[in-house]
Amino acid sequence: MSHLPAFAGNEGVAERALALLGGHVIDAAEAVGELTLLVQRDCIGLVLRTLRDTPDLAFEQLLDICGADYPERAERFEVNYHLLSLRHNRRIRVKVSTDEEAPVPSVTSLFPCAGWFERETWDCYGVYFEGNPDLRRILTDYGFEGHPFRKDFPLSGHVELRYSEEQGRVVYEPVTLKQDFRNFDFLSPWEGQWQLPGDEKAVADADGKDSAK
Repeated sequence: MSHLPAFAGNEGVAERALALLGGHVIDAAEAVGELTLLVQRDCIGLVLRTLRDTPDLAFEQLLDICGADYPERAERFEVNYHLLSLRHNRRIRVKVSTDEEAPVPSVTSLFPCAGWFERETWDCYGVYFEGNPDLRRILTDYGFEGHPFRKDFPLSGHVELRYSEEQGRVVYEPVTLKQDFRNFDFLSPWEGQWQLPGDEKAVADADGKDSAK
């Protein structure tokens, strides 16, 4: 990238990052006062170490790692790293992109707390973190099928579970919906297109008053 815009609210952090990281930074953008760097996937460890260990940046705290899914993209997943510098009272977001197969390097050696965050992103999105020493599911149940935060994951899931009095344990069964998903128009009761329970009485009362006139 040949040019990065000057971010007044971040006091030249983007320019400093570009000077330190060079071609590892693909893009930079600011929205609502927050700076985001898009970097090459294989260089995420180098990028985070540089942002952490450079004194005039000092992004020493990793607050969160989370995923995002854009199914229309070739690399459909984004992994977002949120960093905080207490020394300079700044925040920065670093992003990498990947697909369903390409692994993202783990940053647990830089930030031990990343182990839990990477497990959550793996569980919910299926992004594999190479080098994580304990990459297991953390939110879903044992044997859970699929990754529930993907946009193409079915709303009803694949299986449902219940406690069986006969077998004395929790059993998994195919999903059976008691009723179809309802459609909502998201309008107020006075503006909606559907007749709510009790409306028929109001209509009858109104007709009675009109006829009395």
